[in-house]
Amino acid sequence: MVLAGLVGSVVTFLVSLLIGGLGIYVGARVMTGDGDFERAVWTALFAALGVGVVSLLVGWIPLLGGLLATVLGFLVYLGIINWRYPGGWIDAAGIALIAWLASVIVLTLVSRLLPGGVGALGVAGV
Repeated sequence: MVLAGLVGSVVTFLVSLLIGGLGIYVGARVMTGDGDFERAVWTALFAALGVGVVSLLVGWIPLLGGLLATVLGFLVYLGIINWRYPGGWIDAAGIALIAWLASVIVLTLVSRLLPGGVGALGVAGV
């Protein structure tokens, strides 16, 4: 029973990471012409870790923690995309927007095949 739960969690994590990576890949391909899927998956993982660290650091603050975690987390997310791809902050914002849109479309198309907890790891707001 515990092993099945662990396997399910790992599969959910990997599927979410691949969907998030796909979203970032599409965004980067459109905005910068960079077509490396592996780079996009690593970017999604770094972004998820960065946003998670921000949430741990400020999310506990009463009244303002959620807002701070959201705003600072999004800035960290954009910063990681900016660090991983050429073009500056405007291109990073474009990559983020397209990644969000692509991830929502993919999740909508395959939602009946995926368990309820699958999202797009590494894509803000999905």
